[in-house]
Amino acid sequence: MRRLAFPGKAKAPGLKHGATFKSVYHPIAVLRFRCSAAAFSAASVAASADTNPMPDPKARSLPTSKPNPLLTFSTHELREFRRALLDWFQREQRDLDWRRTRDPYRIWLSEIMLQQTRVAAVIPYYRRFVARFPTVESLARARVESVLRNWSGLGYYSRARNLHRAAKQIVREHGGEFPRHLPEALALPGIGEYTASAVLSIAYGEPLAVLDGNVARVLVRLGGTRGEVREPRLWKRLTEAAGSLLAAEAPGDWNQAMMELGATVCTPRSPACESCPVEKWCRARKLGIANSLPTARRKPKSVRVALAATVLLDPAGRTLLLRDQDGGALFSRLWQFPAIAAGRNPRRRLSEHLEHSLGIPTAKIEPLARARHTVTFREVHLLPFLVRVEQLPALPGAQMPLLAELDRLPVSNATRKIAVSALRALEHGDRSRKTPPLHKPQGRGTRKNASRIALVDRSAQA
Repeated sequence: MRRLAFPGKAKAPGLKHGATFKSVYHPIAVLRFRCSAAAFSAASVAASADTNPMPDPKARSLPTSKPNPLLTFSTHELREFRRALLDWFQREQRDLDWRRTRDPYRIWLSEIMLQQTRVAAVIPYYRRFVARFPTVESLARARVESVLRNWSGLGYYSRARNLHRAAKQIVREHGGEFPRHLPEALALPGIGEYTASAVLSIAYGEPLAVLDGNVARVLVRLGGTRGEVREPRLWKRLTEAAGSLLAAEAPGDWNQAMMELGATVCTPRSPACESCPVEKWCRARKLGIANSLPTARRKPKSVRVALAATVLLDPAGRTLLLRDQDGGALFSRLWQFPAIAAGRNPRRRLSEHLEHSLGIPTAKIEPLARARHTVTFREVHLLPFLVRVEQLPALPGAQMPLLAELDRLPVSNATRKIAVSALRALEHGDRSRKTPPLHKPQGRGTRKNASRIALVDRSAQA
């Protein structure tokens, strides 16, 4: 076997770097050297990149093999962590209607209702809704007006509309069964990563981790991580962390346990760290910063909106409701009283609106108790007025329900608050004049009385 000399490796005195011995020149050796030199050069660049990183747009899209810095558990610690949380969940979980079933329709319904809504507020709506629409087929057959009426008061009505559309798609394309695979679930209206993962893991045992506000708060505190959780880069890291913790043998229970921990123990304010089953793994607890995490989210500045609304009332106690008016978004595009922007003189503006738009001549306008309503970042000030008329105007597409039975139509909480203000004023006026009430009670528990009581109760919840 020949001995070969490579550039840079000669030891003879006076031989310069890069020189070669002509007597040992060999084409294959040179080829091998060039390959080795290329590899060495690439390794050198990679090594220098670790200490002096250079921006490379193409490299940013490549997957990384670095471990998630949020949570660093050993195999033994992870096993212990999972066992501690699942044992706690079995002992301490709240007894909720949707946890007593594996019916994907009811789990899906609960997840949609619970979006941005407290559990205590959801429970009565959930029970009424499943009583009226017990299966996905019954929901798909229903008219959207009926669905909205049964959702009325829960808010965020696009959820109900998407739920109805998705039910029709499930019946049409999946034989009435909620799809079992993630891509098909994500193709349904109103279904995102969180909802799809929650339903598939709880109903079908699919190993998919969920990430919502409660879970994100738990993860941020476990890792002692600062930053706004909804910031895309942090949210991505939280998603990876949630997946790394998932107990694949019990994904449904695991996801519910993480959400339950965030909802009942690891709460936004004053977390009950002493009651936490995984306290010993919590970095925020050890650092004494649990109360300051996660970093407060920057909220948009509140916008004040003032609306003047008209409660028209005929001698029979009927009122006028319209739909899709200007500003209808503030009433969730449901049935509403005629309303306009209040301006500096709301009574005069309303009088002009009644005469020019509804054909009602200037009449006595009685101011009612004002109310406040919040729609996302808008603070809505409701200025209702009562106008008594001999006959309600016949407008195309309008509804003329009894004021005391407003809940027979899908209306928003803003409309409900206006109606309650009018009903209370009418009752007070009836008592002061010692005249019979607008609707004479026919005995305790009559439908008219029950409707008015329900109207007041739901308005108080908003």
